[in-house]
Amino acid sequence: MVRRRRRRDVAGVDARVQLGPLELPNAIVAASGTFGHGDELARHCDPSRLGAVTTKSLAPYEWPGNPPPRLHMTAAGMLNAVGLQGPGVEQWVDHDLPALRARGARVIASVWGRSVEEFGRAAKLLGPAREQLVAVEVNVSCPNLEDRSAMFAHSAAATRAATTAVLDADLELPVFVKLSPNVTDLREIAAAALAAGATGLTLVNTVLALVVDAERRRPALGAGGGGLSGPAIKPVALRAVNDVARAHPGVPIIGTGGVTTGVDAVEMLLAGASAVGVGTATFHDPRASLRVLEDLLGWCATRDVSRVSDLTGALEDPA
Repeated sequence: MVRRRRRRDVAGVDARVQLGPLELPNAIVAASGTFGHGDELARHCDPSRLGAVTTKSLAPYEWPGNPPPRLHMTAAGMLNAVGLQGPGVEQWVDHDLPALRARGARVIASVWGRSVEEFGRAAKLLGPAREQLVAVEVNVSCPNLEDRSAMFAHSAAATRAATTAVLDADLELPVFVKLSPNVTDLREIAAAALAAGATGLTLVNTVLALVVDAERRRPALGAGGGGLSGPAIKPVALRAVNDVARAHPGVPIIGTGGVTTGVDAVEMLLAGASAVGVGTATFHDPRASLRVLEDLLGWCATRDVSRVSDLTGALEDPA
């Protein structure tokens, strides 16, 4: 009886969300790097039921990534140093995208490069597939060969330049810039991306971290350090989303970092996100994003929240 009532109530919740010109059927987005390049995970998790799927980030060429080992579990999450391994944009468009689209996925293509020119080239290579995409994500959390001391996302000027290069490809798609939390003031970097013309932001990428193998007296990952993700970084992500949302009211944000439950998704929306990315949880449970969606809608139904979008930015100030 309770189960039947919940299904009826959930059906009455309007799950749609708006991210600038992009409307999604619900707020849950599979985060880049966790759903694969094509339909690998889609065989276990129906992508047509998600708001969108963000692909693993793609360069304008095939890239081997970092040496193994690349993953290491931690007490409250996971460290990864995969190194943006991928087949390159052209190969992905020809061989991976069709299988993902055939399963009904709304696809956000994520691109990266080691220079401003490479960001622009990766975006232009998406041209033949733009009608099969709903948006482009610009992953600026990668090494900048033009400034070896920093990632693109650590510099307002570099972030602006990479964003501009992607927009200059004239794909006529919404552009979301994925930023790093490893900066002193994320609001400044966000402002640079938005000033360049970005539609919105993905907040946040992983937190720089290190795991040590005490017996071998060496880093546990083949590349040395890596990026921490999972529940441990949720408070960091919430703070980033809230800070940027307050500094830039109305800007669409895909809040990502440590989301494993429906309540986590609610918190991200309240902090100011318009949609919510689910990432590391997928490594533990391939259907995690669908479970988070079901829990989010159930939470809304039991609290008489008729529209998920009403939660965005509804966080009240402390008394």
